[in-house]
Amino acid sequence: MPHFSKPGPGSLPASSRPDPAAGEFVAPAGPPRPRGASGYGGAKPPVPVAPTLTAQRPLAGSGNLPASEPKGSRSGPARDELKLCGLAAVRARFARDPSSIQRLFFDYATGRQIGVICKVLAQAKKVYRCVEPAELEKIAGSIHHGGIVAVVAPPALRVAEAGDIRQWAKRGEAVLVLDRIGNAHNLGAIARTAAFFGVPRLVLPEDAAAARPTDAAHRVAEGGFEHLEVWQVKSLATFARELTAAGYDVVGAATRGGRPDTPRPAGRKPLALLLGNEEHGLASEVAEACSRLVTIPGNGKIESLNVSVAAAVLMWELLVRAPGQR
Repeated sequence: MPHFSKPGPGSLPASSRPDPAAGEFVAPAGPPRPRGASGYGGAKPPVPVAPTLTAQRPLAGSGNLPASEPKGSRSGPARDELKLCGLAAVRARFARDPSSIQRLFFDYATGRQIGVICKVLAQAKKVYRCVEPAELEKIAGSIHHGGIVAVVAPPALRVAEAGDIRQWAKRGEAVLVLDRIGNAHNLGAIARTAAFFGVPRLVLPEDAAAARPTDAAHRVAEGGFEHLEVWQVKSLATFARELTAAGYDVVGAATRGGRPDTPRPAGRKPLALLLGNEEHGLASEVAEACSRLVTIPGNGKIESLNVSVAAAVLMWELLVRAPGQR
């Protein structure tokens, strides 16, 4: 078992140290190890069986990675990187695709909860490191990092074609379509709700006004994107018509002018729910391509709901309560 020196006097209170008797694994702190380097004096570290390692406070950096700026720590994310913040999001990604985690940074308290993740990263010779809260904020580019940041490669959005739509319809799977939802926080909240209700896929337009699954969207989604397929299309109006042709009941959410109820069509058609831009709603050509429009009734004091709240209400009403659409 490799030896890790104990923290200096006063660096950690005794009450906050891990309990070796509990067999608790806490990732060792210190400078990030370059990929392929063992960090054990040239020898490969053994795979821990019943580790009782004690974490240190962060140490100064070494090599080409100063402690103040580990690779990928600047607020502006690299084009080929996505930063997942929060324990729920990191655990969801680890459960789905552990090899996609390139680097991992966390504070001391969170390090006590991710022993398995750190063991896997150690075996893969990936960088993982306990850092101070100020450094973690710099790495995340946000104060809302939740104590942990995983740097991963961003997935490419899939391009939906007619053959894909027919397969979705054949399997009776719901589709959630967002028309130029511009706020990344709204996108993340919608993705979280969609995953909660079991919607398998989300479709976005190839439009500069449409938010993408960025760091901020993933942070709000709390791991929701790990349970969704995210697709994109060039024209939402054309896509809506293709959904109808494939047998979908295409329902558009309208601030006003739609039916206040959600009637079930005859048979068990799969359902596609379309939600519009926060300020302007559905584009006119997209609304015209829908099978029907629905409006959530209110008391008139407030014009509309936040789009992520409206999405939750309509997903519950149309997908959960509707027979055959679970």
